[in-house]
Amino acid sequence: MPNIDTAKRALLLIPTTSYRAHDFMAAATKLGIGIVVGSNQNQVLEQFHNDSTVTIDFYDLERGVEQITRFAEQFPLNAIIPVDEETTLLAAAAAKALGLEHNSPESVEVSVDKHRFRSRLANSGVPSPWFSLVSLDDNPSQLAQTMSFPCVLKPLSLSGSRGVIRANNAAEFTNAFYRILKLLSQPDVVSKRKEVNHILVEGYIPGIEVALEGVLLNGRLEVLALFDKPDPLEGPYFEETIYVTPSRLNASQQNLIAKTAAQATQSMGLTDGPIHGELRLNDKGAWPIDVGARTIGGLCARTLRFGTGMSLEELVLSHALRLPIETWQREQTAAGVMMIPVPESGTFEDITGLDEANAIEGIEDISISIPIGYDVIAWPEGHKYLGFIFARGETPDVVENALRKAHASLDITITNKTSK
Repeated sequence: MPNIDTAKRALLLIPTTSYRAHDFMAAATKLGIGIVVGSNQNQVLEQFHNDSTVTIDFYDLERGVEQITRFAEQFPLNAIIPVDEETTLLAAAAAKALGLEHNSPESVEVSVDKHRFRSRLANSGVPSPWFSLVSLDDNPSQLAQTMSFPCVLKPLSLSGSRGVIRANNAAEFTNAFYRILKLLSQPDVVSKRKEVNHILVEGYIPGIEVALEGVLLNGRLEVLALFDKPDPLEGPYFEETIYVTPSRLNASQQNLIAKTAAQATQSMGLTDGPIHGELRLNDKGAWPIDVGARTIGGLCARTLRFGTGMSLEELVLSHALRLPIETWQREQTAAGVMMIPVPESGTFEDITGLDEANAIEGIEDISISIPIGYDVIAWPEGHKYLGFIFARGETPDVVENALRKAHASLDITITNKTSK
């Protein structure tokens, strides 16, 4: 184990629901840097040493910044890193208060609020659909008469496609509205948001969808990886499945996606650190669906290796602390991940076929992230996958086929099934 350099200390903001704590801590250990773990729940901190943890209110911005700055008075910080989207705004605000390198809080706020995001892009020259902000107090049947179809309804601040529903007609619009209204009253949603009064409605964007992983260096976007999403994401819900890199799109298409993502970050005002973007490509251009000041979610970052084997987390930590980075170049091997979907809501009772799936050529690992006996919730109300399947191979096609074969080998049992 390397010696820990406490002269380089980063605060990791890790939500209770994050998958990412282990991978970031492993990266910090490998780099030999000091890490402070900040979480909103004491139980998350119990696995770490008391002298390198701090409890922070993630949902009261002013209080959270005050807690971080007070901690930094005793233990100076060199960087603040949000591990998931829900802590990006707090990280930016606290970094500003401490005079650390950061995106402006205003730019990050654009990235976490879907209406602000659409409003900022609307006059930027970046392709953007029509959109409308509707009140939860409105009559959805009447609203539906004013809409063009197909359209997509979205909660303003939830992530992971949670609550995102496509509507093809007035009846589907009304049903989607009430379904989102019910979701927004759930305790885990209410506890994170002071007030939720609106839903965003926007035109459905057809086309193939990709995910872009990048980093902003003084405002310039360095693309780290472009993922194909080979399964069509056409709705009515948008639970994701397979990501494969490198992309099989041609060079012209990839350049257009990268250029559009860069234009989006510039219009949002983002300048520094990791970027994760979701875009759709059709004959009218590349259309940003979402651009966040964060890394890819879940355990998907495990597909990425750089240079001689650096993880994405190592790159993020090194950049934040201004440590030397030999290369931003991803390894040449194709890689991919399948987020194991939740087929229906209920109790996750069993999963078999793991040995057969792991034996398939190209499969690197299968991680089941929800314990047996726990309740699972299907999309659009849900936002947690059963687990992740990882594969590597000579080509993207080989990787995709391995992921599909592995998933087909699994037999998932869910009981006490519920309907929404």
